[in-house]
Amino acid sequence: MFSRKLRRPRSPELLKAWELLDLGDVPGALRQLRRAPEPQPLAEVALVVARAAESAGFDDLRQAATALTARPDAAQTLYDFGYACVERGVSHLAIPALREALRLVPGSLAALRELVSAYEAEGRHREAADVLAEHESGFAEWPDRYLLVFNAVLAGDLALARRHHALLPPPDDEMWLPARDRQNRVLERAASAEAASALDRTDLRGWQYVMGGTVLGTLSPYGFGAGMAGRFAYLQDSHDLCLQGLLRLKAVLDAAEARPRSVSLLPDRGSRVLGLAAAEILGLPARPFDAARQDTVVVAYDLDETAATDQGPAILGQLFDRVPGQVLHEHASCWTDPPAVTPDSVTFLHQHAVAPWSAGLRQGADGGVEAGEPDERPEAEIAAEIVAADPTPDGGDGETPTDTVERLTDFVTAVRGTWLRGDRAQVKSTGPVSSSRFS
Repeated sequence: MFSRKLRRPRSPELLKAWELLDLGDVPGALRQLRRAPEPQPLAEVALVVARAAESAGFDDLRQAATALTARPDAAQTLYDFGYACVERGVSHLAIPALREALRLVPGSLAALRELVSAYEAEGRHREAADVLAEHESGFAEWPDRYLLVFNAVLAGDLALARRHHALLPPPDDEMWLPARDRQNRVLERAASAEAASALDRTDLRGWQYVMGGTVLGTLSPYGFGAGMAGRFAYLQDSHDLCLQGLLRLKAVLDAAEARPRSVSLLPDRGSRVLGLAAAEILGLPARPFDAARQDTVVVAYDLDETAATDQGPAILGQLFDRVPGQVLHEHASCWTDPPAVTPDSVTFLHQHAVAPWSAGLRQGADGGVEAGEPDERPEAEIAAEIVAADPTPDGGDGETPTDTVERLTDFVTAVRGTWLRGDRAQVKSTGPVSSSRFS
Protein backbone atom coordinates (compact mmCIF):
# COMPACT_ATOMS: atom_id res chain seq x y z
CA MET A 1 0.00 0.00 0.00
CA PHE A 2 1.30 3.48 -0.82
CA SER A 3 2.76 5.19 2.24
CA ARG A 4 2.14 8.89 2.56
CA LYS A 5 4.95 9.26 5.11
CA LEU A 6 5.69 12.93 5.67
CA ARG A 7 6.44 13.82 2.07
CA ARG A 8 4.39 16.56 0.50
CA PRO A 9 4.77 18.34 -2.84
CA ARG A 10 6.55 21.67 -2.74
CA SER A 11 4.89 23.23 -5.80
CA PRO A 12 2.01 25.49 -4.66
CA GLU A 13 -0.33 24.15 -7.36
CA LEU A 14 0.43 20.54 -6.44
CA LEU A 15 0.16 21.30 -2.75
CA LYS A 16 -3.42 22.47 -3.36
CA ALA A 17 -4.17 19.10 -4.96
CA TRP A 18 -2.59 17.35 -1.96
CA GLU A 19 -4.78 19.31 0.44
CA LEU A 20 -7.87 18.33 -1.55
CA LEU A 21 -6.83 14.70 -1.10
CA ASP A 22 -6.62 15.39 2.65
CA LEU A 23 -10.34 16.20 2.38
CA GLY A 24 -11.04 13.04 0.38
CA ASP A 25 -11.79 15.02 -2.78
CA VAL A 26 -10.11 12.94 -5.48
CA PRO A 27 -12.00 14.53 -8.43
CA GLY A 28 -11.12 18.00 -7.11
CA ALA A 29 -7.46 17.03 -6.80
CA LEU A 30 -7.43 15.78 -10.40
CA ARG A 31 -9.05 19.00 -11.59
CA GLN A 32 -6.36 20.94 -9.76
CA LEU A 33 -3.67 18.85 -11.44
CA ARG A 34 -5.21 19.67 -14.82
CA ARG A 35 -5.18 23.38 -14.02
CA ALA A 36 -1.56 23.36 -12.86
CA PRO A 37 0.65 25.08 -15.46
CA GLU A 38 3.43 23.11 -17.13
CA PRO A 39 6.10 22.27 -16.34
CA GLN A 40 5.62 20.80 -12.87
CA PRO A 41 8.21 18.58 -11.13
CA LEU A 42 7.38 15.08 -12.35
CA ALA A 43 8.30 13.41 -9.06
CA GLU A 44 5.89 15.70 -7.22
CA VAL A 45 3.13 15.14 -9.75
CA ALA A 46 3.65 11.40 -9.36
CA LEU A 47 3.48 11.75 -5.58
CA VAL A 48 0.03 13.32 -5.81
CA VAL A 49 -1.13 10.87 -8.48
CA ALA A 50 0.00 7.87 -6.44
CA ARG A 51 -2.09 9.01 -3.49
CA ALA A 52 -5.11 9.77 -5.70
CA ALA A 53 -4.78 6.38 -7.43
CA GLU A 54 -4.65 4.63 -4.06
CA SER A 55 -7.86 6.34 -3.00
CA ALA A 56 -9.53 5.39 -6.30
CA GLY A 57 -8.36 1.78 -6.18
CA PHE A 58 -6.23 2.06 -9.34
CA ASP A 59 -3.35 -0.16 -8.28
CA ASP A 60 -1.59 -0.13 -11.66
CA LEU A 61 -1.44 3.66 -11.67
CA ARG A 62 -0.43 3.76 -8.01
CA GLN A 63 2.50 1.42 -8.67
CA ALA A 64 3.64 3.34 -11.75
CA ALA A 65 3.39 6.68 -9.94
CA THR A 66 5.23 5.38 -6.89
CA ALA A 67 8.05 4.10 -9.12
CA LEU A 68 8.28 7.50 -10.79
CA THR A 69 8.66 9.32 -7.48
CA ALA A 70 11.77 7.22 -6.88
CA ARG A 71 13.20 7.38 -10.44
CA PRO A 72 11.88 10.51 -12.20
CA ASP A 73 14.83 10.48 -14.61
CA ALA A 74 14.41 6.90 -15.88
CA ALA A 75 12.83 6.49 -19.32
CA GLN A 76 11.09 3.24 -18.40
CA THR A 77 9.41 4.64 -15.27
CA LEU A 78 8.37 7.73 -17.22
CA TYR A 79 6.87 5.56 -19.93
CA ASP A 80 5.11 3.23 -17.47
CA PHE A 81 3.58 6.20 -15.67
CA GLY A 82 2.42 7.77 -18.93
CA TYR A 83 0.95 4.50 -20.14
CA ALA A 84 -0.97 3.99 -16.90
CA CYS A 85 -2.30 7.56 -17.03
CA VAL A 86 -3.61 7.06 -20.56
CA GLU A 87 -5.24 3.77 -19.60
CA ARG A 88 -6.96 5.39 -16.62
CA GLY A 89 -8.31 8.35 -18.59
CA VAL A 90 -6.01 11.07 -17.25
CA SER A 91 -4.03 11.57 -20.45
CA HIS A 92 -3.12 15.17 -19.59
CA LEU A 93 -0.94 13.82 -16.78
CA ALA A 94 0.76 11.41 -19.18
CA ILE A 95 1.99 14.02 -21.65
CA PRO A 96 4.92 15.60 -19.71
CA ALA A 97 6.22 12.19 -18.62
CA LEU A 98 6.00 10.67 -22.11
CA ARG A 99 7.59 13.76 -23.65
CA GLU A 100 10.52 13.35 -21.27
CA ALA A 101 10.77 9.61 -21.98
CA LEU A 102 10.96 10.34 -25.71
CA ARG A 103 13.61 13.00 -25.11
CA LEU A 104 15.71 10.47 -23.21
CA VAL A 105 15.21 7.75 -25.85
CA PRO A 106 14.52 9.61 -29.12
CA GLY A 107 14.17 6.41 -31.17
CA SER A 108 11.51 4.81 -28.96
CA LEU A 109 8.44 4.18 -31.10
CA ALA A 110 6.60 2.94 -28.02
CA ALA A 111 7.10 6.30 -26.28
CA LEU A 112 6.26 8.20 -29.48
CA ARG A 113 3.03 6.32 -30.08
CA GLU A 114 1.89 6.54 -26.46
CA LEU A 115 2.60 10.28 -26.48
CA VAL A 116 0.55 10.64 -29.67
CA SER A 117 -2.26 8.64 -28.04
CA ALA A 118 -2.21 11.02 -25.06
CA TYR A 119 -2.23 14.08 -27.30
CA GLU A 120 -5.18 12.66 -29.26
CA ALA A 121 -7.15 11.94 -26.10
CA GLU A 122 -6.68 15.58 -25.09
CA GLY A 123 -7.60 16.95 -28.52
CA ARG A 124 -4.06 18.33 -28.96
CA HIS A 125 -3.78 17.22 -32.58
CA ARG A 126 -1.34 19.92 -33.66
CA GLU A 127 1.20 18.68 -31.15
CA ALA A 128 0.56 15.07 -32.14
CA ALA A 129 1.19 15.86 -35.81
CA ASP A 130 4.29 17.89 -34.98
CA VAL A 131 5.94 15.21 -32.84
CA LEU A 132 5.25 12.57 -35.50
CA ALA A 133 6.76 14.80 -38.20
CA GLU A 134 9.85 15.33 -36.02
CA HIS A 135 10.39 11.56 -35.87
CA GLU A 136 9.53 10.77 -39.49
CA SER A 137 12.98 9.34 -40.25
CA GLY A 138 12.48 6.49 -37.79
CA PHE A 139 8.78 5.76 -37.80
CA ALA A 140 6.75 3.10 -39.63
CA GLU A 141 4.38 3.97 -42.46
CA TRP A 142 1.60 2.11 -40.66
CA PRO A 143 0.61 3.29 -38.15
CA ASP A 144 2.85 6.35 -37.78
CA ARG A 145 2.44 8.14 -41.10
CA TYR A 146 -1.24 7.24 -41.04
CA LEU A 147 -1.47 8.87 -37.58
CA LEU A 148 0.35 11.94 -38.90
CA VAL A 149 -2.29 12.35 -41.63
CA PHE A 150 -5.10 11.69 -39.12
CA ASN A 151 -3.87 14.31 -36.67
CA ALA A 152 -3.02 16.85 -39.37
CA VAL A 153 -6.66 16.74 -40.54
CA LEU A 154 -7.97 17.17 -37.00
CA ALA A 155 -5.56 20.07 -36.50
CA GLY A 156 -7.00 21.72 -39.62
CA ASP A 157 -3.79 21.38 -41.64
CA LEU A 158 -5.03 19.85 -44.89
CA ALA A 159 -1.84 20.69 -46.78
CA LEU A 160 0.25 18.63 -44.34
CA ALA A 161 -2.32 15.83 -44.37
CA ARG A 162 -2.38 15.63 -48.16
CA ARG A 163 1.40 15.70 -48.43
CA HIS A 164 1.84 12.73 -46.13
CA HIS A 165 -1.21 10.89 -47.44
CA ALA A 166 0.42 10.92 -50.87
CA LEU A 167 3.50 9.25 -49.35
CA LEU A 168 1.50 6.55 -47.56
CA PRO A 169 1.83 3.15 -49.27
CA PRO A 170 -0.88 0.48 -49.16
CA PRO A 171 -0.78 -1.32 -45.80
CA ASP A 172 0.86 -4.74 -45.61
CA ASP A 173 -1.47 -5.84 -42.84
CA GLU A 174 -5.16 -6.15 -43.72
CA MET A 175 -6.13 -4.81 -40.31
CA TRP A 176 -5.31 -1.30 -41.58
CA LEU A 177 -7.52 -1.49 -44.68
CA PRO A 178 -10.66 -0.01 -43.00
CA ALA A 179 -8.56 2.83 -41.58
CA ARG A 180 -7.05 3.54 -44.99
CA ASP A 181 -10.46 3.60 -46.64
CA ARG A 182 -11.79 5.89 -43.90
CA GLN A 183 -8.89 8.28 -44.39
CA ASN A 184 -9.40 8.31 -48.15
CA ARG A 185 -13.01 9.32 -47.59
CA VAL A 186 -12.04 12.07 -45.14
CA LEU A 187 -9.79 13.72 -47.70
CA GLU A 188 -12.36 13.28 -50.47
CA ARG A 189 -14.93 15.00 -48.27
CA ALA A 190 -12.46 17.82 -47.60
CA ALA A 191 -11.96 18.34 -51.34
CA SER A 192 -15.72 18.57 -51.92
CA ALA A 193 -16.36 20.79 -48.88
CA GLU A 194 -13.74 23.34 -49.94
CA ALA A 195 -15.97 24.29 -52.87
CA ALA A 196 -18.63 25.68 -50.53
CA SER A 197 -16.99 26.18 -47.16
CA ALA A 198 -14.09 28.10 -45.65
CA LEU A 199 -12.73 25.19 -43.59
CA ASP A 200 -11.19 27.70 -41.22
CA ARG A 201 -11.13 27.68 -37.41
CA THR A 202 -14.75 28.85 -37.21
CA ASP A 203 -16.31 26.62 -39.90
CA LEU A 204 -18.14 24.13 -37.69
CA ARG A 205 -20.40 22.78 -40.43
CA GLY A 206 -17.52 22.26 -42.84
CA TRP A 207 -15.30 20.40 -40.39
CA GLN A 208 -18.11 18.25 -39.01
CA TYR A 209 -18.60 17.06 -42.55
CA VAL A 210 -14.92 16.49 -43.25
CA MET A 211 -14.30 14.53 -40.05
CA GLY A 212 -17.30 12.22 -40.06
CA GLY A 213 -19.55 12.93 -43.02
CA THR A 214 -22.16 14.64 -40.84
CA VAL A 215 -24.24 17.46 -42.28
CA LEU A 216 -24.92 19.91 -39.44
CA GLY A 217 -28.36 21.46 -39.89
CA THR A 218 -28.19 24.44 -37.54
CA LEU A 219 -25.69 26.58 -35.64
CA SER A 220 -26.38 27.78 -32.13
CA PRO A 221 -27.47 31.44 -32.38
CA TYR A 222 -25.85 32.28 -29.05
CA GLY A 223 -22.26 32.70 -27.91
CA PHE A 224 -20.58 32.15 -31.27
CA GLY A 225 -17.97 34.82 -30.63
CA ALA A 226 -17.74 34.00 -26.94
CA GLY A 227 -16.26 30.55 -27.44
CA MET A 228 -19.16 28.30 -28.52
CA ALA A 229 -18.52 28.52 -32.30
CA GLY A 230 -21.98 27.20 -33.20
CA ARG A 231 -22.33 24.53 -30.52
CA PHE A 232 -24.76 24.69 -27.61
CA ALA A 233 -23.69 24.28 -24.02
CA TYR A 234 -26.98 23.74 -22.14
CA LEU A 235 -30.25 23.78 -24.06
CA GLN A 236 -33.91 23.36 -23.16
CA ASP A 237 -35.13 21.97 -26.48
CA SER A 238 -38.54 22.89 -27.92
CA HIS A 239 -41.12 21.67 -30.40
CA ASP A 240 -40.21 24.67 -32.55
CA LEU A 241 -36.57 23.59 -32.80
CA CYS A 242 -37.62 19.99 -33.49
CA LEU A 243 -39.70 21.20 -36.43
CA GLN A 244 -36.92 23.46 -37.64
CA GLY A 245 -34.55 20.49 -37.61
CA LEU A 246 -36.95 18.28 -39.55
CA LEU A 247 -37.58 20.94 -42.19
CA ARG A 248 -33.83 21.34 -42.60
CA LEU A 249 -33.49 17.56 -42.88
CA LYS A 250 -36.03 17.65 -45.70
CA ALA A 251 -34.06 20.42 -47.41
CA VAL A 252 -30.85 18.40 -47.03
CA LEU A 253 -32.42 15.29 -48.56
CA ASP A 254 -33.78 17.31 -51.48
CA ALA A 255 -30.45 19.03 -52.13
CA ALA A 256 -28.63 15.70 -51.97
CA GLU A 257 -31.18 14.16 -54.33
CA ALA A 258 -31.82 11.42 -51.78
CA ARG A 259 -35.07 9.55 -52.29
CA PRO A 260 -36.06 7.74 -49.07
CA ARG A 261 -39.24 5.68 -49.12
CA SER A 262 -39.86 5.42 -45.38
CA VAL A 263 -38.97 6.69 -41.93
CA SER A 264 -37.57 4.08 -39.54
CA LEU A 265 -38.53 4.40 -35.87
CA LEU A 266 -35.95 3.56 -33.22
CA PRO A 267 -37.16 2.04 -29.92
CA ASP A 268 -36.67 4.90 -27.44
CA ARG A 269 -39.58 7.24 -26.76
CA GLY A 270 -37.87 10.43 -27.96
CA SER A 271 -36.92 8.86 -31.28
CA ARG A 272 -40.43 7.49 -31.82
CA VAL A 273 -41.95 10.92 -31.16
CA LEU A 274 -39.57 12.66 -33.53
CA GLY A 275 -39.79 9.87 -36.10
CA LEU A 276 -43.58 10.16 -36.28
CA ALA A 277 -43.25 13.90 -36.83
CA ALA A 278 -40.57 13.31 -39.47
CA ALA A 279 -42.83 10.91 -41.35
CA GLU A 280 -45.49 13.60 -41.51
CA ILE A 281 -43.05 16.31 -42.64
CA LEU A 282 -41.41 14.08 -45.26
CA GLY A 283 -44.68 12.55 -46.43
CA LEU A 284 -43.42 9.01 -45.83
CA PRO A 285 -44.75 5.97 -43.97
CA ALA A 286 -43.29 5.27 -40.52
CA ARG A 287 -41.99 1.75 -39.86
CA PRO A 288 -40.25 0.10 -36.89
CA PHE A 289 -36.48 -0.02 -37.43
CA ASP A 290 -35.24 -2.91 -39.57
CA ALA A 291 -31.48 -3.07 -40.09
CA ALA A 292 -31.86 -4.44 -43.62
CA ARG A 293 -34.32 -1.82 -44.85
CA GLN A 294 -32.97 0.27 -47.75
CA ASP A 295 -33.90 3.80 -48.83
CA THR A 296 -35.04 4.91 -45.39
CA VAL A 297 -34.43 7.75 -42.94
CA VAL A 298 -33.58 6.41 -39.49
CA VAL A 299 -34.60 9.14 -37.05
CA ALA A 300 -33.03 9.42 -33.59
CA TYR A 301 -33.76 12.14 -31.07
CA ASP A 302 -30.50 11.37 -29.20
CA LEU A 303 -28.47 8.28 -30.09
CA ASP A 304 -27.18 8.02 -26.52
CA GLU A 305 -30.80 7.55 -25.41
CA THR A 306 -31.24 4.91 -28.08
CA ALA A 307 -28.13 3.14 -26.82
CA ALA A 308 -29.62 3.04 -23.30
CA THR A 309 -32.57 0.87 -24.40
CA ASP A 310 -32.48 -2.92 -24.26
CA GLN A 311 -32.15 -3.14 -28.04
CA GLY A 312 -29.94 -0.05 -28.34
CA PRO A 313 -26.43 -1.54 -28.37
CA ALA A 314 -27.40 -4.06 -31.03
CA ILE A 315 -29.11 -1.40 -33.14
CA LEU A 316 -26.10 0.92 -33.00
CA GLY A 317 -23.92 -1.99 -34.05
CA GLN A 318 -26.21 -2.55 -37.04
CA LEU A 319 -26.01 1.14 -37.95
CA PHE A 320 -22.20 1.12 -38.10
CA ASP A 321 -22.24 -0.30 -41.64
CA ARG A 322 -24.83 1.50 -43.76
CA VAL A 323 -27.20 -0.17 -46.20
CA PRO A 324 -27.99 1.45 -49.57
CA GLY A 325 -30.12 4.55 -49.34
CA GLN A 326 -30.14 4.61 -45.53
CA VAL A 327 -29.79 8.05 -43.88
CA LEU A 328 -29.23 8.31 -40.13
CA HIS A 329 -30.52 11.58 -38.66
CA GLU A 330 -29.93 12.60 -35.04
CA HIS A 331 -31.67 15.67 -33.67
CA ALA A 332 -29.68 16.43 -30.50
CA SER A 333 -26.08 15.21 -30.70
CA CYS A 334 -23.73 15.49 -27.72
CA TRP A 335 -20.35 16.87 -28.81
CA THR A 336 -18.58 16.27 -25.48
CA ASP A 337 -19.65 12.60 -25.40
CA PRO A 338 -20.25 11.63 -29.04
CA PRO A 339 -22.51 8.69 -29.90
CA ALA A 340 -20.99 5.33 -30.75
CA VAL A 341 -21.95 5.76 -34.40
CA THR A 342 -21.61 9.00 -36.36
CA PRO A 343 -24.92 10.23 -37.84
CA ASP A 344 -25.23 11.43 -41.42
CA SER A 345 -27.33 14.43 -40.40
CA VAL A 346 -27.63 16.33 -37.12
CA THR A 347 -29.88 19.24 -36.15
CA PHE A 348 -27.59 20.68 -33.47
CA LEU A 349 -24.58 19.90 -31.26
CA HIS A 350 -24.92 20.29 -27.50
CA GLN A 351 -23.17 19.51 -24.25
CA HIS A 352 -26.41 18.98 -22.35
CA ALA A 353 -29.95 19.16 -23.74
CA VAL A 354 -33.37 18.54 -22.22
CA ALA A 355 -35.99 17.17 -24.58
CA PRO A 356 -39.29 19.08 -24.84
CA TRP A 357 -41.18 16.13 -23.32
CA SER A 358 -38.72 15.57 -20.46
CA ALA A 359 -38.99 16.97 -16.94
CA GLY A 360 -37.11 20.21 -17.55
CA LEU A 361 -36.98 23.40 -15.52
CA ARG A 362 -39.77 25.97 -15.52
CA GLN A 363 -40.63 29.24 -13.80
CA GLY A 364 -42.67 28.71 -10.66
CA ALA A 365 -45.54 30.82 -9.33
CA ASP A 366 -43.14 32.71 -7.07
CA GLY A 367 -40.89 33.62 -10.00
CA GLY A 368 -38.25 31.08 -9.08
CA VAL A 369 -37.09 28.02 -11.02
CA GLU A 370 -38.58 24.61 -10.29
CA ALA A 371 -38.60 21.15 -11.85
CA GLY A 372 -41.36 20.56 -14.36
CA GLU A 373 -43.33 17.39 -15.08
CA PRO A 374 -42.59 15.11 -18.05
CA ASP A 375 -45.04 15.15 -20.95
CA GLU A 376 -46.62 11.71 -20.79
CA ARG A 377 -49.15 12.21 -23.58
CA PRO A 378 -49.26 9.62 -26.38
CA GLU A 379 -46.33 9.86 -28.79
CA ALA A 380 -48.52 10.62 -31.79
CA GLU A 381 -50.09 13.56 -29.96
CA ILE A 382 -46.71 15.12 -29.17
CA ALA A 383 -45.58 14.47 -32.77
CA ALA A 384 -48.63 16.34 -34.06
CA GLU A 385 -47.71 19.28 -31.83
CA ILE A 386 -44.21 19.32 -33.36
CA VAL A 387 -45.66 19.38 -36.87
CA ALA A 388 -47.85 22.35 -35.90
CA ALA A 389 -45.02 24.28 -34.17
CA ASP A 390 -43.33 27.49 -35.34
CA PRO A 391 -40.03 26.75 -37.16
CA THR A 392 -38.87 30.38 -37.25
CA PRO A 393 -35.19 30.41 -36.22
CA ASP A 394 -34.23 32.10 -32.95
CA GLY A 395 -32.66 35.47 -33.72
CA GLY A 396 -30.04 34.86 -31.04
CA ASP A 397 -27.49 37.44 -29.99
CA GLY A 398 -26.66 38.63 -33.51
CA GLU A 399 -23.09 37.29 -33.46
CA THR A 400 -23.62 33.97 -35.22
CA PRO A 401 -22.78 33.89 -38.96
CA THR A 402 -25.73 33.80 -41.33
CA ASP A 403 -27.29 30.34 -41.16
CA THR A 404 -30.06 30.27 -43.74
CA VAL A 405 -31.57 27.17 -45.30
CA GLU A 406 -30.10 28.32 -48.63
CA ARG A 407 -26.58 28.36 -47.19
CA LEU A 408 -27.13 24.84 -45.87
CA THR A 409 -28.46 23.50 -49.16
CA ASP A 410 -25.66 25.15 -51.14
CA PHE A 411 -23.23 23.25 -48.94
CA VAL A 412 -25.09 19.96 -49.41
CA THR A 413 -25.23 20.43 -53.18
CA ALA A 414 -21.45 20.84 -53.21
CA VAL A 415 -20.74 17.72 -51.13
CA ARG A 416 -23.51 15.34 -52.17
CA GLY A 417 -21.12 13.24 -54.26
CA THR A 418 -19.16 12.30 -51.11
CA TRP A 419 -22.09 12.03 -48.66
CA LEU A 420 -23.55 8.73 -47.40
CA ARG A 421 -20.44 6.68 -48.08
CA GLY A 422 -18.58 4.17 -45.94
CA ASP A 423 -19.09 3.18 -42.33
CA ARG A 424 -20.21 5.39 -39.47
CA ALA A 425 -17.15 5.15 -37.22
CA GLN A 426 -17.31 7.23 -34.04
CA VAL A 427 -15.60 10.63 -34.15
CA LYS A 428 -14.41 11.58 -30.66
CA SER A 429 -12.47 14.71 -31.56
CA THR A 430 -13.93 18.21 -31.82
CA GLY A 431 -11.47 18.83 -34.64
CA PRO A 432 -10.10 22.23 -35.66
CA VAL A 433 -13.11 24.18 -34.34
CA SER A 434 -12.89 24.28 -30.56
CA SER A 435 -15.70 25.34 -28.22
CA SER A 436 -15.92 26.24 -24.57
CA ARG A 437 -17.15 23.41 -22.41
CA PHE A 438 -18.55 23.41 -18.90
CA SER A 439 -18.08 20.89 -16.13
